[in-house]
Amino acid sequence: MTPTIALDPQSDVPLVRQLHEAIAQHIDRGAFAVGARLPSVRELARECGVSTMTATNAYQRLVADGYAEARPASGYYVAAAHRAAQQRQRPFLGRTAVDSLWLIRRVYEDDAPLLNAGAGWMPPEWLQTDAVRRAMAALSRKQSTPFGRYGSPHGYLPLRQQIEQLLAARAVQVPPHQIVLTHGATQALALAGRCLLQPNDSVLVDDPGSTNLFATLRTLGVRLIGVPRRHDGPDVPALQALAQRYKPKAFFIMTNLHNPTGTQCSPANAYQVLRLAEQHDFHIVENDVMAGLEPPGATVLASLDRLRRVIYVGGFSKVLSPTLRVGYVAASEDMVDKLIHAKMSEGLTSSEVNERLVYTVLGEGRHRAHMARLAQRLAGAQAAVCTGLSKAGLQVFAQPEGGPFLWARFPSDKVDAAVVAQSAVEAGVLLAPGHLFTPSQKPSPWMRFNAAYANNPQLFAFLARWIKDNRP
Repeated sequence: MTPTIALDPQSDVPLVRQLHEAIAQHIDRGAFAVGARLPSVRELARECGVSTMTATNAYQRLVADGYAEARPASGYYVAAAHRAAQQRQRPFLGRTAVDSLWLIRRVYEDDAPLLNAGAGWMPPEWLQTDAVRRAMAALSRKQSTPFGRYGSPHGYLPLRQQIEQLLAARAVQVPPHQIVLTHGATQALALAGRCLLQPNDSVLVDDPGSTNLFATLRTLGVRLIGVPRRHDGPDVPALQALAQRYKPKAFFIMTNLHNPTGTQCSPANAYQVLRLAEQHDFHIVENDVMAGLEPPGATVLASLDRLRRVIYVGGFSKVLSPTLRVGYVAASEDMVDKLIHAKMSEGLTSSEVNERLVYTVLGEGRHRAHMARLAQRLAGAQAAVCTGLSKAGLQVFAQPEGGPFLWARFPSDKVDAAVVAQSAVEAGVLLAPGHLFTPSQKPSPWMRFNAAYANNPQLFAFLARWIKDNRP
């Protein structure tokens, strides 16, 4: 007899994830015996009121997690017990502390038992994965696809022409020859750092800011100087004082849908940042990897500056598919020459195959509608997570107007979020403690949350219980 599986179509948790987790729980409890045949795809879809595609995707995830195995022309079967047990235990083996290295390693693993409430990306179901599959099929059929040669140092020209149009819609006027394609936005940021900085230089960064960016810049041997982030952007008086004191060469900033606070730079704040860059002679590297998800009227530094001091970085991994590591950087002609040289010396050209795939997806004509749906879905999730965190006892820095990230803190300054994160792992929740997002890495009561994953009663219950149990 098939155990009952109850799904909630009104939940923000995708049906495929609900179905996957329900079957995994039944296997854990022994409701499905080892080696037993699971319901057929059609049977499962009919009993649960979902599409056969949803049922198939749930089974494929169970196979990837070691819970099930697929037998051709036969169906899906419960995998051997030791395989499932090994998969469930793997995230916890050898763990010593939830530090930056642990986080970077673990968050990119597909660990189904962990609720990844602090993730840095969207759920696969929210992305254009079907469009990527169609693009791959179409590209594989083309005889002219250049699988046997390197691409252009600048990157695939038709995609750069598409990016020119995307940037024009954001009032950033830049011709294709001033756009360089990269292996993801991370490489774009690293190349900008190599072109602007020397060992022992001072460089300004958002505080809090991206832990991955901090790690990238530290490999250059530079000194990171944190600029406090406010609700409307960088703290301008603090920025001025730091620029006078440290004589920085650059300021790496996320203007819109800031990671981790989710905040926006106001127009007045943006103008002040550009004025200080001119006054103190430093470049600005503007990280805009969430472009297209921001609220209407958002300020773009590259638009105001016209790429004189601003180097603009964007990418597609966050909104299309993380498997497509395609980013780009737009800059002045002189800076582009330096970026091309740095790119070629580091790893030659970027992947033209990936660039052609992105070009095909964007040219399909559905990308704008996808971005609108994604932005709306994130806005709804943001509101729900802000409410859930507040009810659990946390204080939200600011309710974001879009994007996945939000920043919240425990009521007491004495709370070390890293300690909470360690306890959360034991409860099956992966959190992102605040010290990882500050250059100083000092203990912090703050945490980053991803609204696309964090709207979950399991998370809110854990936080409320932890606060209650640790109240002074």
